[in-house]
Amino acid sequence: MKAFRISIASLLVCVLAGVMPRFASAQGPGSSSSETVAKPKKKEAPAQDATEEPKIPSQFTKKDKEVPEGLPTFKSDVTTVQLDVAVLDNKGNFIPNIPRDKFRVLEDNVPQQLSSFSTNADAPMTIAMVVEFNAQFQQYWSQGWYETLVATYGFVQTLKPEDYLAIVAYDLKTEILTDFTTDRQKIQEAMQRLRIPGFSESNMYDALVDTAQRMSTIEGRKAILLVSTGRDTFSKLTYDKARKALQEAGVPIYAVSLLQALRLMAEPFMGDIQRMDFLQADNQLNTFCRETGGQAFFPRFLAEYPSIYQTIAAALRNQYSIAYHPTNQAKDGKFRKLKVELVDPANGNPLRITDQKGKPIKYTVVAKAGYTAPREVE
Repeated sequence: MKAFRISIASLLVCVLAGVMPRFASAQGPGSSSSETVAKPKKKEAPAQDATEEPKIPSQFTKKDKEVPEGLPTFKSDVTTVQLDVAVLDNKGNFIPNIPRDKFRVLEDNVPQQLSSFSTNADAPMTIAMVVEFNAQFQQYWSQGWYETLVATYGFVQTLKPEDYLAIVAYDLKTEILTDFTTDRQKIQEAMQRLRIPGFSESNMYDALVDTAQRMSTIEGRKAILLVSTGRDTFSKLTYDKARKALQEAGVPIYAVSLLQALRLMAEPFMGDIQRMDFLQADNQLNTFCRETGGQAFFPRFLAEYPSIYQTIAAALRNQYSIAYHPTNQAKDGKFRKLKVELVDPANGNPLRITDQKGKPIKYTVVAKAGYTAPREVE
């Protein structure tokens, strides 16, 4: 008998050839002592979203009408680094009321002096949902197609009316289905286009970098929600170049990995190369999210999606905004590693947070892993 090997694509088609469930969108929903108690957070009014930028008079934009000669001019070389930090417990809930002196920021392992500290609960969000939608894993009425729609529709339902959303789909090409908008009718129309996939390629690097660079100048709460298997097949950018570009853009990436359950079923039939492809895909999602200050999720059941949406919303809507002037003011264009810690200012030990009953809470500090210093322009 001739030995044969089943490819992952053909296996998924065989597994999914049975009756598929009918589509239904998912429903998503300060002390100075050495011990901090997590108290219930009070709701605050949503922050007003500025929709208009101040217009600059033409006389300040023309070179022939500059400041008159003889007047003193001033130039500042001070660089300010801003961080949005979320502190989450082991259930993904935001931990409020942590005082400023409990935060420590390390830049290349050097402690920094904070210049500002604030919180802004329930602030509007600007989200770009980047969706892998190709003919390899999202065949019409396949499990991949169904899971993708559940993930995307479910997240849309968790947004508030004042939240901005853009939807980007990618296979061989990146296509903006709708640009940033609060119009839910436009969003629904864009979602209706996620029906019949085209190419089998998956150019994740190109789609992510293009979206992150477009969002780099947006102010306020912003993030990319990546719904993807994590595989890249034909991007123009390499992994290293994509990673560097995402670090420089500084937009948090939250990733939801697709087809985790089917991959476990298919793993005994995979070859070594196929198995390594999917392990690399998981590693890429983890790396992109960790280095940009986001999180990666690997659900095996559809019932996990509502809790994932809740965790993402808690991390984005409830953040501590921190700013500091780095001790290293060199404009060398180098990448500088960041680490945000919660410490007891009395002894420098990790901060112990307890609940209302005095029980210790395990927590995670979510912040970007670094930034690229500006380069001196000669």
